[in-house]
Amino acid sequence: SLADGKPVSLSPLESQPHSPRYMASSQRERESLEVRMREVEEENRVLRKQLSLAQSRSPSHHRGNRSKTYSMEEGTGDTESLRAGIVAGNSSECGQQPAVEKCETIHVAIVCAGYNASRDVVTLVKSVLFHRRNPLHFHLIADAIAKQILATLFQTWMVPAVRIDFYDADELKSEVSWIPNKHYSGIYGLMKLVLTKTLPSNLERVIVLDTDITFATDIAELWAVFHKFKGQQVLGLVENQSDWYLGNLWKNHRPWPALGRGYNTGVILLLLDKLRKMKWEQMWRLTAERELMSMLSTSLADQDIFNAVIKQNPFLVYQLPCFWNVQLSDHTRSEQCYRDVSDLKVIHWNSPKKLRVKNKHVEFFRNLYLTFLEYDGNLLRRELFGCPSEADVNSENLQKQLSELDEDDLCYEFRRERFTVHRTHLYFLHYEYEPASDNTDVTLVAQLSMDRLQMLEAICKHWEGPISLALYLSDAEAQQFLRYAQGSEVLMSRHNVGYHIVYKEGQFYPVNLLRNVAMKHISTPYIFLSDIDFLPMYGLYEYLRKSIIQLDMANTKKALIVPAFETLRYRLSFPKSKAELLSMLDMGTLFTFRYHVWTKGHAPTNFAKWRTATTPYHVEWEADFEPYVVVRKDCPEYDRRFVGFGWNKVAHIMELDAQEYEFTVLPNAYMIHMPHAPSFDITKFRSNKQYRICLKTLKEEFQQDMSRHYGFAALKYLTAENNS
Repeated sequence: SLADGKPVSLSPLESQPHSPRYMASSQRERESLEVRMREVEEENRVLRKQLSLAQSRSPSHHRGNRSKTYSMEEGTGDTESLRAGIVAGNSSECGQQPAVEKCETIHVAIVCAGYNASRDVVTLVKSVLFHRRNPLHFHLIADAIAKQILATLFQTWMVPAVRIDFYDADELKSEVSWIPNKHYSGIYGLMKLVLTKTLPSNLERVIVLDTDITFATDIAELWAVFHKFKGQQVLGLVENQSDWYLGNLWKNHRPWPALGRGYNTGVILLLLDKLRKMKWEQMWRLTAERELMSMLSTSLADQDIFNAVIKQNPFLVYQLPCFWNVQLSDHTRSEQCYRDVSDLKVIHWNSPKKLRVKNKHVEFFRNLYLTFLEYDGNLLRRELFGCPSEADVNSENLQKQLSELDEDDLCYEFRRERFTVHRTHLYFLHYEYEPASDNTDVTLVAQLSMDRLQMLEAICKHWEGPISLALYLSDAEAQQFLRYAQGSEVLMSRHNVGYHIVYKEGQFYPVNLLRNVAMKHISTPYIFLSDIDFLPMYGLYEYLRKSIIQLDMANTKKALIVPAFETLRYRLSFPKSKAELLSMLDMGTLFTFRYHVWTKGHAPTNFAKWRTATTPYHVEWEADFEPYVVVRKDCPEYDRRFVGFGWNKVAHIMELDAQEYEFTVLPNAYMIHMPHAPSFDITKFRSNKQYRICLKTLKEEFQQDMSRHYGFAALKYLTAENNS
């Protein structure tokens, strides 16, 4: 108790009975411990003085004074967790935490490469954002794939007081490629060694994290530990919690040299300015060269080299309490780092098994991880009050656009959706595709939500070419999709399908935004604009490529129409030829698409002519025409004002016509719409009068915009609409 006037020694982790340092009985260690105890007593005296001063102030004065320090009232280090930490012997850092200014920027460096690591980074960042009270500056050492994914993600996430800088990991390969590495992280697992050279020269300190880290507290607590570094201490590390470096895991096990158990590099505090002065670059290179003469390769990537350097220079390390890196690989001593939930600070899934690791409390850790995995990232867009943030052009433009809208307008929500920025995670799964060299390659483009997920396998079986899909999902649904895809042999065997997650926000389904996202991220010169509930005929991919050459698509503005049909049967023997399709059409098994509810949508295709056609034929645009087409990838985007149900494709076809695209029907191509329950949006359209009124208003405004943009030629759209 601090109240009884007696000093309480919040001793460091290494002085606990279970620590090897405690067991040592040398005179030097006893003297060092006495010095440390005197230091702690002095710190506690100052702390008691501060507490007594705080108690003498009024509550309102206390609240007004919290702008400078990271205090118990402000962060996660509340009285309960402090008390629990004292009991566990783990909270030596919390009770007397040096001040971290409220608006001080915390710098975090992460090495990230590839599709899977990009997903892991998002979960890590969520856990940091959830607890944080300070501005953050992430320094991401990323390959081209991770940069594309994460740059788009953070740009669309728009989290206040968060800055992102990227550093090209591929440019750093030459710095470490000479080091043979057996670890599953590959060459990227060595790149933390060159951070002093990679990060800005004026950056003095940084927290370095692995992608498989989850925070359970405010990262400012860890940042505050830098103030405890003394002398030549430049690395803050947690002791390795496995027996790896003791060399007794199996017969002839020969690890790299390390001090005792060694240190784990999943969480590192780097004093960059001092490391540069010490010539860190030269230090680690010489050590690595020397050890590789006998070790031949690293087993644990950068961790082996860090430990070899520390073995030679133990004065470099400030040993962090082990709750700053609770390592959940098999057979670790991690359970000694905590006695209560409140003791946990950082969880490290440092086993290839990840969530399947063996640990007595793994279920609790797994649930904590899954909480952030499925947590709605939109809720993390909260302001840091009192902290000035850098001007964000995108955010300012968005606010300006929204301020110009009339909130009393009955169609306000429709208009607002046009400007909503949806958080977007590109290439959620591994993607690998090189377009055909003959410049005829075509990508099928579609969008979907969770209720159409069952169509994916069927489409993949019908279309062997590349596919670009935009999925409108919540964070939790994105994880369900991931599990579904990873459990599907069909989907996992296809690396030419790009899955782009657009996260849910607002009350409308942003159908045209989704189409634009899918259209934008393709690598082929042509796109087939389809919908997820259509199955293309077998062989359509190759047929379209031949048609592209035959119709000179490269040098002409054409939109190739794939005639659309539908069935009302959930189980359909899919026609393998045009002749078979015509037979099913005659028998009433198939129908021309929407003939019974929206004839105008596809009537201009001229199905009567298509029945006997053997060569492509030209058709004219008509009002409400909305065929499925193949176009060059430089075609106009879909208009975002149309959301949910109604006019989303019609407006796009109208714009193609305004830009003088020639509509050409393919005589031997077809696609079939499969039955499904009505979407939520079409239900709203049918039942909500205001929805229909707003859609009509948006149509009129779109036509007026067309007239302004395309002039006299666009008057026919107004005339056609009035006559229809």
